Amino acid sequence: MPRIDSFLKLGLAQGCSDVHLAVGIPPMLRMNGDLMPIKFRELADTELESYVTEILSDSQKDVFYTGKDLDFSYVAEEGSRFRVNLFHKDTGVGAVFRYIPNEVPTLDKLDVPPVIREFCDYHQGMVLVTGSTGTGKSTTLAAMIDHLNCTRSLNIISLEDPIEFVHPSKKSQVIQRELGTHLTSFADGVRSAMREDPDVVLVGEMRDADTISMAMTAAETGHLVLGTLHTTGAVKTIDRVIDALPGDLREQTKSFLSQSLKAVVSQVLVKTPDGRGRKAVMEILVNNRAISKLIMTDQSHQIPSQLQMGSDTGMQLMDQALLSAIEAKEVDPEDAFRHALDKRKFQRFVSDSNILPVIDSSDSALVETGDIV
Repeated sequence: MPRIDSFLKLGLAQGCSDVHLAVGIPPMLRMNGDLMPIKFRELADTELESYVTEILSDSQKDVFYTGKDLDFSYVAEEGSRFRVNLFHKDTGVGAVFRYIPNEVPTLDKLDVPPVIREFCDYHQGMVLVTGSTGTGKSTTLAAMIDHLNCTRSLNIISLEDPIEFVHPSKKSQVIQRELGTHLTSFADGVRSAMREDPDVVLVGEMRDADTISMAMTAAETGHLVLGTLHTTGAVKTIDRVIDALPGDLREQTKSFLSQSLKAVVSQVLVKTPDGRGRKAVMEILVNNRAISKLIMTDQSHQIPSQLQMGSDTGMQLMDQALLSAIEAKEVDPEDAFRHALDKRKFQRFVSDSNILPVIDSSDSALVETGDIV
């Protein structure tokens, strides 16, 4: 058994989501959003390097020793699955192992808003799931793929970096391809997928203009495209797509978004009241005629008002979703406060005065203190 499996086994026994290994500090566990060390000595450079090289293939070693980072999936000896990022830093190597449950999550288990199921019924267009790193985007998308797999007869092609949840084909055929193993780039993967008779294409990360452009083409030509972006909020997501492409394609991109963008789900993970878990809280945009017009006329800053008034179609602002989750006692109010945009609405739920902002009476603006942003 590779020695690194002992750390992973310990982390899983503690219920962690990630195991962090870095030179000069003890191993660390991510527990419900918080990072904490385990009782172990500080890891030495040669020690940690010997741990990680035990689980690398010869080709992965060749890549890593050229100074490049590695992203890959790893299955421990007892069957637990992890997404791994292996990297170099000033004192040596480092690694992060994220636990991937063997059981594919369901939309029911995640307790997502009902409108998410409706997104799975689309036959073409683009649905984006966004958020910063570690906010559960992959889990939400995996649940959507599982829902499609169980309810519709489709050809689903999933492009991932690396493959995380493994989807056995059920009512649909699910083809999973991994960056670096089966394809050289997401853009090439989408290009190939369009020749493979797909109904649904999942793009694990729309990280560059070429990938975004190919994903847009797929969505415009009769396919349902699910994708992710590292953006926070629906407006920032729309602006990011427009800004990612060359200026001479700006009008074309706006036209695509106004017609083929079906929905944007932007999520954060908020601690549950007992502190033993986290729940995904989502801002949701469902494209309609009003939003389409705002995109075309460069008035995306007015989109939040449409989200606020669009509850009848499943839309909601992040602050609305956080408030609803607090009132339903689904999340910890103080952690929700940290994720809120307009924190004044949340002050009455906060018992720890140390995290409350200072109100500037001159303009009633919130002047954040400490680490609250």
